[in-house]
Amino acid sequence: MSDPMVDLVSARLRALADPMRIRLLDRLRHAPATVGELADGVASSPQNVSRHLALMHREGMLSREKDGNFVRYALEDPSVAAICDMLCGAVSERVASLGQAVGATRATRNPTNDLGESA
Repeated sequence: MSDPMVDLVSARLRALADPMRIRLLDRLRHAPATVGELADGVASSPQNVSRHLALMHREGMLSREKDGNFVRYALEDPSVAAICDMLCGAVSERVASLGQAVGATRATRNPTNDLGESA
């Protein structure tokens, strides 16, 4: 991969590396929305949401369309949703696996008798 391509990929990954942007992308996966709708949905100020949307728009992740007095944002690049799905799925699996390991460790440290009481 060429250096300019590595820089582009790195910029896109940095744009995804923010909890607020992940929340916004998750919301936009379901339907386009205005800044106000998104701000209400993620409990943030319209100014903060707008700043994050502008960055993701510059990175080519989102499209925006004038809708009367509002601007409606939508996912422009379906690969962004696919990346989020893949990462969220992997993290969920890892958390579940760790939970099972912790549960097994606790069961070993605190064995119970047949009545479910600690021994």
